Amino acid sequence: MSDQLYTETNGFDTYCIAVRGAQKPTRIDTFVSESIKDISRTKVKELIDRELITVNRQITKKASYKITPKDMITVRIPRFVPLAVEPENIPLDVIYEDDDLIVINKSPGLVVHPAVGNRTGTLVNALAHRCTTLSNIGGDYRPGIVHRLDKDTSGAIIAAKNNNAHNLMARKFEYRQIEKFYTALVWGVFKEPKGVTTKYIGRHKNDRQKYAAYDDQRFGKHAETRWEVLEAFEFISLVKVQILTGRTHQIRVHLSDLGHPVVGDEFYGGKTQKLAGLSPRHRKIAIHLLDMIDRQALHCSEMRFDHPVTKDPMRVIAPLPEDMSRLVEHLRETLIN
Repeated sequence: MSDQLYTETNGFDTYCIAVRGAQKPTRIDTFVSESIKDISRTKVKELIDRELITVNRQITKKASYKITPKDMITVRIPRFVPLAVEPENIPLDVIYEDDDLIVINKSPGLVVHPAVGNRTGTLVNALAHRCTTLSNIGGDYRPGIVHRLDKDTSGAIIAAKNNNAHNLMARKFEYRQIEKFYTALVWGVFKEPKGVTTKYIGRHKNDRQKYAAYDDQRFGKHAETRWEVLEAFEFISLVKVQILTGRTHQIRVHLSDLGHPVVGDEFYGGKTQKLAGLSPRHRKIAIHLLDMIDRQALHCSEMRFDHPVTKDPMRVIAPLPEDMSRLVEHLRETLIN
């Protein structure tokens, strides 16, 4: 026998079940499936795996747990919430997908979520078409979105299919439990093969649309960027970048501050601003390179983290998009490494 209380909280149907009276030893998956209408033992096992069932306020780990009198069982079931965005059949390059997460290799130029003046044609519209459910913690126009990439930055981006996965992934981003690696083409040749910069990042003092790197913490927030040269060409370098913090425009700002702005990044000095200091031969090659790409040459190439539900180690890799691949191949053919 049991008493039951039902509530709706934060996108979940929540059942609090108090076990009372003489109760023979019963597995928790059997007990919950018999206590809640239209829920199977398989579904209960899934909820247990996702840490959505507690006994006496402690997460239960096993479907075989035997309930006892006076146990208080709490079951949280994610609710289906209709999406506010219009589903659109936009092709997606899916790197990984399961019941909790979907990882996309975002193409350059694709906006992550709708905003004023840009309600359609976004990654969220594409996800709404592909996925049956998405988390709704981020609001009506950001379902599934746990983090973001700039419109003109390509590469790996993670979306959550339910609120539990969203909360757990957001916590991983907050506590820096996700390793993020980028590939970038930048102007110039580094003096050292690898390095790190920890300048603070804050709003630009003269242009509030931009960000800048500062030595003084009064003007920005702590940011840490590690870089490693993968290939050095005569006046351009291919680098691997790891960010240990997630400040707005962090990689673009830090690399520009080092004197190596990302190729094609007009906002931070990486486009025609760099042509003046080149030799005539290099300038001719550089102009051709800029004609080959209409964005900053920055790509999120790899992410490493433990799966929020299964706890399995994850490593997702996003191959370079066609525009950056063409640039690299052209540099290899044209310039001496």
